[in-house]
Amino acid sequence: MLRKYWFEILAAVAIVVFVGVFLATAVLNPDAEFGGSDGEGSGVISEITGIPEEDFEPLVPQWEPPSGEIESGLFALLAAIGGIVVGYGFGQWRGQRKDAPAPVSETARDINV
Repeated sequence: MLRKYWFEILAAVAIVVFVGVFLATAVLNPDAEFGGSDGEGSGVISEITGIPEEDFEPLVPQWEPPSGEIESGLFALLAAIGGIVVGYGFGQWRGQRKDAPAPVSETARDINV
């Protein structure tokens, strides 16, 4: 059974470890805030160059949706498309495993010889 479900067992162990690390850091440091890497990186760049953060322009102009509802809808659409892609990948993987020929045992080889 272990050989058959090794990927699922590995995924379950990874999820349990991730949740454990998350809960441990939340319990050990309850007042911590996550500022994000974008804010930290922009702050360091502004310190190095001496240019204030507000003067930086993105290389690619970013479009902002007209309302929060549209932004939420686009996020949900993106999540749905990602779910479809991941589901299709797992379906193909499972289908390839199902269509693969069954391994021949040693006794069956001896009988056919």
